[in-house]
Amino acid sequence: MAVPLPPLNALHALALIGETGSLSAAALRLNVTQPAISKRIRVLEALLGQTLLHRGANSATLTEEGARYAEALRSAFAAMQAATAELTAGGAPLRVRAYTTWAMRWLIPRLPRLRALHPGLQIEVSASTAPVDFARDAVDAAIRTAEHRPPGAILLQSLSVAPFAVPALARQAKRQGLGGLSLFGSVVRPEDWRVWADATGTPLSATPLLFASTSLAIQAALEGLGAVIASPDLVAEDVRRRRLMAITPRAVQTGDHYWLLLPTGAQRADTLLFRDWLLREMGVTG
Repeated sequence: MAVPLPPLNALHALALIGETGSLSAAALRLNVTQPAISKRIRVLEALLGQTLLHRGANSATLTEEGARYAEALRSAFAAMQAATAELTAGGAPLRVRAYTTWAMRWLIPRLPRLRALHPGLQIEVSASTAPVDFARDAVDAAIRTAEHRPPGAILLQSLSVAPFAVPALARQAKRQGLGGLSLFGSVVRPEDWRVWADATGTPLSATPLLFASTSLAIQAALEGLGAVIASPDLVAEDVRRRRLMAITPRAVQTGDHYWLLLPTGAQRADTLLFRDWLLREMGVTG
């Protein structure tokens, strides 16, 4: 025999108290007053014959039964939100925002592998250096760099850099140092040459010329105009094809990391597929 369900707004209120840890925070999420939240819980307690809140003079906390019930309800509401998000997505592509160079040189060349695994998954890639605001921007996932973890972000990998040039210039630099070479970098990462120079004890022969993106700086190096400072992952194919060569044998950690940012709350199934694939490609475990 099916057990009648209590009012949905009361169940949602309890789930949010469990998620946020307080009546006031739950009320804020639902855009109602704290007494209104308290009244919903009293209705719920009367219907269930259970005490769900310990009420004090200035505070209220969930009972053991209330906390257990709230956690189960959180999972149920998350499943409903996910199903709704999936339904309303209506076959829309997954919108991923990243830096231009990372999108061009890391993500897009790997998309055929993602498509082979998930033929129905459509990805729309946009490039921007601006901070992402999921409440405002039409974005489902973003890849950013930062020294410290942004709220809710998933660590992908540490960011390291090294100098690269066409083979003739790289061999020259190995023998004679950087003297006489133009140095190229990006305005997005203006300190990378200094970080590398400090870590390796190498004096810089010139003030680096900073391009609007690392991809432009890499192209200048590919044309034989000088040396570029870049993540080895972003020039791996050029090195493999011997278009570029590392000037030094090791890369230097910058202190920054790549992070995957996702909206809070329920995720589209496509977003979770992309997240899991990205973590595998990055070699992230556990």
